[in-house]
Amino acid sequence: MAKRKLTQTEMPAADHAFYGLVWAGTVLTERVDRALSKAHDLPVSWFEVMLWLASSPDPVPASVLGNSTMLSRSQVSRVVDALQSRGLVVRTPSARDARSVEVSLTPEGHQLFQEADATRRSCLAPVFTDLLDEEDLEALSTVWKKLKANKGGQ
Repeated sequence: MAKRKLTQTEMPAADHAFYGLVWAGTVLTERVDRALSKAHDLPVSWFEVMLWLASSPDPVPASVLGNSTMLSRSQVSRVVDALQSRGLVVRTPSARDARSVEVSLTPEGHQLFQEADATRRSCLAPVFTDLLDEEDLEALSTVWKKLKANKGGQ
């Protein structure tokens, strides 16, 4: 018996949209992870933490990193430990809350982030940003914000 694939028209739109999000996230993340690991010895989870730190003008409370990234708080803690051991981030006591610490990139961390971000962008360009126009990117951003605001119904 011949095997065939279902076409989009045979699959409910919500199922196809969900599958598309999962597929895109998996494929693009794996692509970026390979490129960052090869070029900078930097797993994508480390890059994600660095991305949030680089986008903040001030040190970021560790708890905020746990709430902002797609990583669990324990994963964020392990990533920050690894980044700190490589001299890419520093932890400092919070000026606002003596019980917490804040994390920021070191000058070396900023430099590596800049290089890794260029690698990420060039890796994604042919399969993502070069294929989508500004309207597509805005629509994806809107969808992401709506889904994240609900946090998966948690």
